[in-house]
Amino acid sequence: MSTFTPFRKRTFSKYHAVKQTYNGYSYDSKAEAQYAAELDLRVKGKDIKSWDRQKKIELFGQNGTRICNYFVDFVIEHIDGRTEYVEVKGFETEAWRIKRKLMDDKIKGMESAFYTVVKV
Repeated sequence: MSTFTPFRKRTFSKYHAVKQTYNGYSYDSKAEAQYAAELDLRVKGKDIKSWDRQKKIELFGQNGTRICNYFVDFVIEHIDGRTEYVEVKGFETEAWRIKRKLMDDKIKGMESAFYTVVKV
């Protein structure tokens, strides 16, 4: 006779982040979903022009060879025309530290862009 359990065992991500849904979109953590809600308020308050989520950015080495794709959590368009790339981080991994260095190098070549890490 088999046993039936009506409840699913709750599984966690590698770093115990709990996926959240906000405004019809799935986010990798509560912190990301809360940041998205904050960005919506900033748009309504006309503090920023717009924002987008999960943008793919190709990262290249010094010799021009593509190394990897990096999915930044948020891209914010400010009223003054600047672009802000935002990463919401609860835990820093070695792979992310390497990608951050590559992203920093990419941003240096862009006049009106900057990179922000929000640690939670």
